[in-house]
Amino acid sequence: MSTWLQLVIFALASFRLTRLIVFDKITEFIRHRFHREVEEKDENGDTVTYIEIKGKGLRAWIGELLSCYWCTGIWCSAVLYGIWLIWPGPTEPLLVILAIAGLAGIIETSISKLLD
Repeated sequence: MSTWLQLVIFALASFRLTRLIVFDKITEFIRHRFHREVEEKDENGDTVTYIEIKGKGLRAWIGELLSCYWCTGIWCSAVLYGIWLIWPGPTEPLLVILAIAGLAGIIETSISKLLD
């Protein structure tokens, strides 16, 4: 990585890809095979959602990975960087798109919190 701009692009792209895999509704079909969300009411009557990992062995390991933002983030970063090392030209548009989406998400969340 030769510039600060590349580092920022990789950081934002990895952030967005990680959120896409771990939290976004659109990738729920991937996570559904490895864990399920369970909702319960707490003593105040509020609904609390937690994740229950399915299976054992490799299936459970993948379930744990997909439920951990930090763990998935490391793998997303490694995959993005590895693909970029192998095919830098075709990978750069993907990185920029993910970085723009990541920054847009950060801006949207920040504005939403300011307006609340």
